[in-house]
Amino acid sequence: MSHAMRIVFAGTPEFAAQHLQALLNTDHQIVAVYTQPDRPAGRGQKLMPSPVKQLAEAHGIAVYQPQTLRDSAAQTELAALNADLMVVVAYGLILPQAVLDLPRLGCINSHASLLPRWRGAAPIQRAVEAGDAESGVTVMQMEAGLDTGPMLLKVSTPITAEDTGGSLHDRLAELGAQAIVRAVDGLQAGTLRGDIQDDALACYAHKLNKDEARLDWQRPAVELERQIRALHPWPICHSTLGEVTLKVHGARVGEGQGAPGEILAASKEGLTVACGQGALLLTRLQLPGGKPLTFSDLYNSRREQFAVGQVLGQ
Repeated sequence: MSHAMRIVFAGTPEFAAQHLQALLNTDHQIVAVYTQPDRPAGRGQKLMPSPVKQLAEAHGIAVYQPQTLRDSAAQTELAALNADLMVVVAYGLILPQAVLDLPRLGCINSHASLLPRWRGAAPIQRAVEAGDAESGVTVMQMEAGLDTGPMLLKVSTPITAEDTGGSLHDRLAELGAQAIVRAVDGLQAGTLRGDIQDDALACYAHKLNKDEARLDWQRPAVELERQIRALHPWPICHSTLGEVTLKVHGARVGEGQGAPGEILAASKEGLTVACGQGALLLTRLQLPGGKPLTFSDLYNSRREQFAVGQVLGQ
């Protein structure tokens, strides 16, 4: 192995922290970490450092938190670090061309999809929601476009019928952490070559928002079942039953037909609700102020609340 590379790491959430930890376990030198400014969190709205910042500080690594990398002062600061490579994982800031050109080997990014499919902010959840058979991580050389750069390395994993946005996220974080180390070593050895993406195969993974978590019972049951898995553990799908908001933590495609949103049956198995096509069996629900419970636990104490013939989402 030739001399260790000087790496600047840029990332923010737990997904990125797992990549940083994998790099810290190598001989490469992490000379600095860039992460988003601390954000208010929790009931007290106290400023919280990102998972990446917490990990960097635990290892005594200098942390930079600029609001933007577009101004010359921030770029001068980054240039002074004299990095061989910048590794970017779920950072949350746009890197202008001037920044991409600073490190000797440029900037690489670990993106949680099999590019060119699912460019953009929420590739993990969009893959589950769309019913994709597989997902993965692509390590790419960054360029000015959104997730458009040459692909250096890909790893894939099947998406199972049980996968949620959360379970797939955790699996891809592990796969991505291994892949980033392989990519860094490959760049150092000069053995990696980028494959150009086919833009015609690309689709855009819109950022998640709370509004899209409301269940539309006019849609087919198969689509709603995927939506419930994709948006778990955030923002969690929900519907109304009378005045009450029900959060849906688990469901599977059931049997029956009726008006969209109509309760067709309630039993220990779950709550069967008619959809635009088919029916959905809700198996795990959460009432306001309560914990997520299996429907059989809720049903024991609240039979009258889930009477057949009521309509959800009105």
